[in-house]
Amino acid sequence: MQKPQRLYYLIKLQYLGFRFHGWQKQPDVPTVEKMVKRTLRFVLDHPNFKVLAAGRTDARVSVNETIIELFLDDEALNLDTFLADFNLNLPSDIRALAIEETNAQFNVIQHPKEKEYIYLFSHGEKFHPFCASLMVYMKTELDIELMKTAARLFEGTHNFWSYTYKPSDTTDTISTVNSCLIEENSLFTANFFPEKSYAFRVTGMGFKRHQVRLMMGALFDLGMHKITLDDFKETLDGSKKIHLSHIAPASGLMLYRMELSKSES
Repeated sequence: MQKPQRLYYLIKLQYLGFRFHGWQKQPDVPTVEKMVKRTLRFVLDHPNFKVLAAGRTDARVSVNETIIELFLDDEALNLDTFLADFNLNLPSDIRALAIEETNAQFNVIQHPKEKEYIYLFSHGEKFHPFCASLMVYMKTELDIELMKTAARLFEGTHNFWSYTYKPSDTTDTISTVNSCLIEENSLFTANFFPEKSYAFRVTGMGFKRHQVRLMMGALFDLGMHKITLDDFKETLDGSKKIHLSHIAPASGLMLYRMELSKSES
């Protein structure tokens, strides 16, 4: 019996994470993976496929750009029509942006990729409730300039032990942040957004679970003057093993951009 020919596709996705319990399929709760697979079964009219995601997100975390890999046997997709059919049947808070064919040598999980995360927040006057799915409101006034100074200190190679969720003795906590800053938010706007909001932006080749939210939590503590800048600098020395407990709320976090390395395509 002839072995089926396996075909490989990359699909670029975006989704609003507010109503989902993360990417990974779980029983009895809505997840992005569950909705994507349900839609694929309907569009393809069979369950004979496999999906791998380039990474997982936690509950309420949104994604502006991520990539999943679709595996099919003996069934080439019509790339001129598939994307429109797929989007037509996806729920309104998930959208497919692009699709392309790849090959058996590519693995979306193992392939090097640069990720940019953003975290949207505001302080001062309380924002419109419609903002809650995309940004976090801080009740306490924040020292934004001090937070901007500290955010730049994340750049470079550090031992991020303090920013690693429940590290073990064998966890590799050394990694490199390519860029990191806080700026006024101009990435996403709406007429119900506060007059001024902020975006924490951080870019690197890989992040541990909750790392960006722990980074944001430390910046919030600094901005509220719960810690000093010297205290903050000590958290970047992994040998001190400072336990950080302030994990910023998930709803402000977004995977904003993902770029696959072209060196190993």
